[in-house]
Amino acid sequence: MADTAIPGLFDRTIRRITEAWRDMAAGVAPAADDSIPAQMRACLASRGGEVSARNRAAKLGEAYLAADAPGRLAFLRELASFDADPQEIAKAAARLAEAADPAATATATAALRRALEPPRLRLLTQFTTIPDGVKFLVELRAELLALRGTDPALAGLEADLRTLLAAWFDIGFLDLRRIDWNAPASLLEKLVGYEAVHEIQGWRDLKNRLDADRRCYAFFHPRMPNEPLIFVEVALVQGLAGSVQALLDETAPMLDAREADTAIFYSISNCQRGLAGISFGNFLIKRVVEELSAEFRNLRSFATLSPIPGFRRWLDAAIAKAAPTLLREGEAAVLRAAAPEAPDGATALAALLGRHDWFRDRATAALLAPILSRLCAHYLLNEGRGKRAADPVAHFHLSNGARIERICPGADISDKGVKESAAMMVNYLYDPARIESYHEDYAGEGKRNAAQAISRLLKP
Repeated sequence: MADTAIPGLFDRTIRRITEAWRDMAAGVAPAADDSIPAQMRACLASRGGEVSARNRAAKLGEAYLAADAPGRLAFLRELASFDADPQEIAKAAARLAEAADPAATATATAALRRALEPPRLRLLTQFTTIPDGVKFLVELRAELLALRGTDPALAGLEADLRTLLAAWFDIGFLDLRRIDWNAPASLLEKLVGYEAVHEIQGWRDLKNRLDADRRCYAFFHPRMPNEPLIFVEVALVQGLAGSVQALLDETAPMLDAREADTAIFYSISNCQRGLAGISFGNFLIKRVVEELSAEFRNLRSFATLSPIPGFRRWLDAAIAKAAPTLLREGEAAVLRAAAPEAPDGATALAALLGRHDWFRDRATAALLAPILSRLCAHYLLNEGRGKRAADPVAHFHLSNGARIERICPGADISDKGVKESAAMMVNYLYDPARIESYHEDYAGEGKRNAAQAISRLLKP
């Protein structure tokens, strides 16, 4: 699973928003003080009716979009300054402490809750009343996330916006839609741009991914009906898929979906950077399993073909440390024989992985496959911090209730696959009868469920 952001798509969205808001902003009566702080105060004052409030919000948003980078930063700092008043909080807290009966306590508690609510929350909420206002706030948080680490003053504003978005984008408000080749061209273009796992190589590749033996599902929000939030690509196949290049081969014959017994989730992409940290993926997979089960009674297995983006980084670090337990004696001997110039097994492994196109050389690939499979099993099952798996994709699927089913050497020989995963991929199996128990195992105890074949790789 990956996050992505596409400047071209973002720029077009912002242009559309700007055009929609320009006429609304023109309806705001001229003011003696038209500065950004004054506009924010006017929005909070809520003078006039609903139309006036919408126009003021549009004018304020348009001012932000028209500003350059320093101007946007100044805008965000000004917005962040509309925080809760410490003196009002202290007064409300004192009244609560002095409350002598349940009724007074309830009244004082409500007053304290109001005092703790920063005025900027009302400012942010006003943007939802104008066209594309929710999309604007999602993009606003994306910019806040980029600035948060360098400007502590914006951390509170970002946290407030995240809380609002988490409530607005609750799973109960989202629509699951299937995307096929007949979808609007603008939506198909967004799929190409947002795909973050296996790059779509053009319209022909996209058409292949949306063919009769494939499925693509996405979550949408009613206030962003043309913007996918997250989407998953699925291949209907026979048996577990072990090569993403074979899975995406445009020349491969199409399988009758009614003959498929397995649904392979091979790509999950988050589309909105501003919704980072607001999880949809676990709900998406479960909903798609339900949809596919209803459409195809012949499906018996639901699994992924997933990258292992942290594997090569971990392996390189382990080799550099010359960890004595990294390789078994027999493995080290085999590696030294294949790379006699290397003084030890770890150095030999690094030398073989450093050879150009090592994964295309059958002898080298065959020699490395069992060694890399065992090391990968160790990485997936044992490495991590506390209860959390080190690999982010493993953490995602284990959190969602999957089990590690099969490790696939040579499954992704793209430049990215070789660089990040040493060409390895993994099948995570989603067993509808055990999803909840596997989720509880991992979330509660940090237990990483795996097929016996995976566990056997780690036995001496």
